[in-house]
Amino acid sequence: MHIILNNSSMIPIYEQLMDQIKNEIISGNLKEDEVLPSVRALSGKLKISALTVKKAYDHLEEEGFVVTVHGKGTFVAATDRQLAVEARKKAVEDEFSRAIEKAKALGLTCEEIREMVEIILEE
Repeated sequence: MHIILNNSSMIPIYEQLMDQIKNEIISGNLKEDEVLPSVRALSGKLKISALTVKKAYDHLEEEGFVVTVHGKGTFVAATDRQLAVEARKKAVEDEFSRAIEKAKALGLTCEEIREMVEIILEE
């Protein structure tokens, strides 16, 4: 598993970690029942707090991507095709939301934003 964190990003480290692990699961690079690195091992490798890794793993478990077995580790959960599709849609929605917020902050109207999207879709 190859994780790259951006310390200067406005996105919290634990969210960056979650997103990358989710992408690895959705893409099939991490298979069902595959064990993730321990909290301590991953925090050491990434040079971040173990609490940050724990928070990411806990959120991934809440979302159904991983299962933690006390004393054994954290494993990729059984994949649900619909869950993977929904996760991809959510990621796209989040990107759109950020782009729209940025456009509105620059003073663009909703109609101008729609026009931009239409132009991009036509390309």
